[in-house]
Amino acid sequence: MEKTAFDARYQEYLAAIEDYLNSLFAEKPHWADLYEAMRYSVLSGGKRLRPVMTLEFARLCGLDWHKAVPVGCALELVHTYSLIHDDLPCMDDDDLRRGKPTNHKVYGETLAVLAGDALQPAAYRLILTAPGLTDAQRADCALILANASGPDGMVAGQVLDTLHHPSAQDELTEVHHLKTGAMIAGACMLGVGAAGGSEAARKAAEDYGYQLGLAFQIRDDMLDVIGNADEFGKPIGSDKDEGKVTYVDLLGLDDCGKLVHELTEQAVSAVSDLDRDGFLTALAESLTERTK
Repeated sequence: MEKTAFDARYQEYLAAIEDYLNSLFAEKPHWADLYEAMRYSVLSGGKRLRPVMTLEFARLCGLDWHKAVPVGCALELVHTYSLIHDDLPCMDDDDLRRGKPTNHKVYGETLAVLAGDALQPAAYRLILTAPGLTDAQRADCALILANASGPDGMVAGQVLDTLHHPSAQDELTEVHHLKTGAMIAGACMLGVGAAGGSEAARKAAEDYGYQLGLAFQIRDDMLDVIGNADEFGKPIGSDKDEGKVTYVDLLGLDDCGKLVHELTEQAVSAVSDLDRDGFLTALAESLTERTK
């Protein structure tokens, strides 16, 4: 796919996502401090990679992709809650996220925890009230998100990462499969679910997401060594400071770079029959050399 065409579609998706997210929690009840804390993190920027994938898979499976915007944004709310909680002193204890003070640094730990708590049910409300989808499609999407983010997905990965101190390559792979891969694969499968797509499309979406999720996390490990703090949005070397073992520690930068490309090729191969104009291929390849 030509870069100009890829960029144009990505920007079209991104504009719809940002408009929708900006419309959320804009009311001013007397608990508006909660809404303010939620919006602070939801609207803090980022590539919106996951909802973009949702919209593209929905489009490829025959749905008007605009109808999948609430579903993709639901996963973004859950992703945002996980970042708020990851940054807390009891977990990663980070001061910066995307170049801005983390939520608890601005609003305090109590409100940060509650903002994350509130984003989770709000996400399911978006799915379960999404216009233009059938009840079966809404229920399917809700289950996909629950599986991706819950005790056998993202949260399990966070437990292994923070409490089990993984150090061998198979242990790190399991962490990243659960913590990062599950949510990226979930985003892809949400697009298929919203469109009522085939089992073959769902399997392709799952494989694409998991391979890309591992590649994404290995690239993150690399950027924690070679990245620019201003561009990366958080301090370089934080994994080492926290005593975490990463893929870079085990394989070195060069082999990590090779593995990122191998996993990306596997992701692209998984969707070769579905990715008719190459958007998913271009998206995957654009992440191999990302700097933030």
